[in-house]
Amino acid sequence: MFKVVVGHSVDPESQDAIEEILEQCQESLADLKPQAGILLAALDFDHELVLQEINQSFPGIELIGCTTDGEMSSILGFEQGSLTLMLFCSDTVQIHAGVGHRTAEDAIAAAAEAVKQATDKSTEEAKLCITLPASYIDAETVTSGEEILKGLNLVLGAQIPVVGGTAGDKSLFQKSYQFFGTEVLTDALPVLIFSGDLVYSFGAGCGWQTIGKKSIVTKSKENVVYEIDGKSAKDFYQQYIGDVEPAKENPLAVYTDEGDRHYLRVPNLCDKKTGSITFLGNVPENSEIQLTEVSRDRIIEASRASFEMALDRYTGDKPEATLLFSCCCRRWVLGTRTKEEYQLVQNVLEKEIPSCGFYTYGEFSPLNPDGVNFFHQETFVTLLLGTE
Repeated sequence: MFKVVVGHSVDPESQDAIEEILEQCQESLADLKPQAGILLAALDFDHELVLQEINQSFPGIELIGCTTDGEMSSILGFEQGSLTLMLFCSDTVQIHAGVGHRTAEDAIAAAAEAVKQATDKSTEEAKLCITLPASYIDAETVTSGEEILKGLNLVLGAQIPVVGGTAGDKSLFQKSYQFFGTEVLTDALPVLIFSGDLVYSFGAGCGWQTIGKKSIVTKSKENVVYEIDGKSAKDFYQQYIGDVEPAKENPLAVYTDEGDRHYLRVPNLCDKKTGSITFLGNVPENSEIQLTEVSRDRIIEASRASFEMALDRYTGDKPEATLLFSCCCRRWVLGTRTKEEYQLVQNVLEKEIPSCGFYTYGEFSPLNPDGVNFFHQETFVTLLLGTE
């Protein structure tokens, strides 16, 4: 048995919102007791109160979560300033939570701490990791999701898929929050580890279209690119977009060893003196890249492509739950059309399958079913869960 339920409220009062959500969930649960859960919350709620109420209703629940840049669910669709909760019940799938601390200081150690805490409670080998870690953004740099992913790969093994997204803070880029049990944290790496009789699949789509020729990053250090094809990163951009600042609408496609698949890196700052560009994520030296451009129609279509990719890969009878992770940059570009992104997925999704998700500051997912894990940007990730 594997049953998943969702609650979602737009009530601005924390007590009223969580009471509404718990009532929705308990009605769907009947007499079942949830084993684990994921809470996705707008920044302005009293998160400690919300977590206490959940724990009071379901003592000892294995719960993780984070603040967001927008929420979505099968109950209300896309919303901002809302609260949504997904609960998991199963007698054949084990789901355990863990958390690592001081992620900014040592993401690898935090990942090891989180995974050990979760897996020590399990009697079976890990099959899937969902993570909702802290994000660190200031005026010049972003602490890379690659370090978080590196830590998770080291302790789990690179063959275990890592899916999820980094926490948001309503586009303020000041401080995001993570949840573990009844704790509200600010520099943490929470995980849910699934094992046992679990079937899952995932898909990723972005909608950005490559333009121009493929080029080589000839000089870079972490997330700062100095030269592309032997000339400044600024000059590379200007040959395509003219004498304007590189923007989120024109990320770099960074190619991988997995065929022609790529992930995106968003430009953040341009140093006019050196011609270097700082990106919101690492761009490896000697990597093959290509400039991209996008339209709103392609962004929305990519959301459906992500879901359909996951559905095509799903090997079980029917998914029991859908989790969605979409980049905040997609929401910014879509503007008033943001609701269409989720609605398109909902139109394909069977109505009785519960879903929830949020707008992130970076996404985690492999590109291929047996491929390695990647840290993404401006990408829509779909995760389907169920049993055989």
